[in-house]
Amino acid sequence: MSSSRADIHDNIGWADARPVVSVLIPFLRDDPEPLLRQLDTEAAALAGRVELVLLDDGTGDAALTARLKAVIDALALPARLVTLSDNEGRARGRNRLTIAARGHAWLFLDSDMKPDDPRFLQIWVDLAGRDNPAVAFGGFSLKQAPRDRRFAVHRALSGASECVRAAQRARTPEKYVYTSNLLVRRDVFGFESFDPGFTGWGWEDVEWAMRVSRRFAVVHIDNPATHMGLDTVTDLARKFDQGAANFARVVALHPQIVQTYPSYKAARALKRLPALPMARRLMKDAALSPLLPTRVRAFALRMYRAAVYADAI
Repeated sequence: MSSSRADIHDNIGWADARPVVSVLIPFLRDDPEPLLRQLDTEAAALAGRVELVLLDDGTGDAALTARLKAVIDALALPARLVTLSDNEGRARGRNRLTIAARGHAWLFLDSDMKPDDPRFLQIWVDLAGRDNPAVAFGGFSLKQAPRDRRFAVHRALSGASECVRAAQRARTPEKYVYTSNLLVRRDVFGFESFDPGFTGWGWEDVEWAMRVSRRFAVVHIDNPATHMGLDTVTDLARKFDQGAANFARVVALHPQIVQTYPSYKAARALKRLPALPMARRLMKDAALSPLLPTRVRAFALRMYRAAVYADAI
């Protein structure tokens, strides 16, 4: 664990709570207030079975911290806010969240998600009590996502590769595991935590699932939440650049699994191109071009990602 200082703020319901499920919400420069208020609408029906644990991973915004403390104090759900002085990263931050969690099961939920079902938390609590799964993923949707034209390419990408029903996800269960809507039983995390060797953006949750799936069953259900934080093409390209080293790490750790993925096959094929740097620039330019149809731009961006990964493997 890093030397980052942590300020801890609990609301009045925290001390005496005996939760079944702990909802773990990391954020960095995002505002989780809308998510908190929506989750709190279920408080009466949950009857103390859920707590919220938030981690500000080094945003450094005193005004945001003060406002969130006031929001948390007004919640009916028991809640804790942990505010770090420095950024620890996605893997370390999520590992730190689990230290404060007291439930039998933990629901990792990103701060830019918006549950689609008004009984979202109740469905998770019922599943934890009834089936006690080791790992369960609830799924993504775009049901409530913004329809701004600048996010059209991300909508197309996400709709094709991430927003799939449980039956399809279950065919390759370790591949469709994201910490944006993920239930994990406490004892499972005792065997496998997130690898702090992953830094920057992406792949730390999929790699964790690869390890976990060797010991435990990974279950998929349809209890989706909308990913509200869609990105522009420029932002997505930057994230793909940042994620290249993480992809290479996954390939090194789990070659037999990753070699079956289309992203790996595409990267290997592109690696043989003698003019890969030029091709990568052309792919990015095509993805950025507002003159091209959205489906063409989305394909170009997928190819750009594969070209970036090709340099890393």
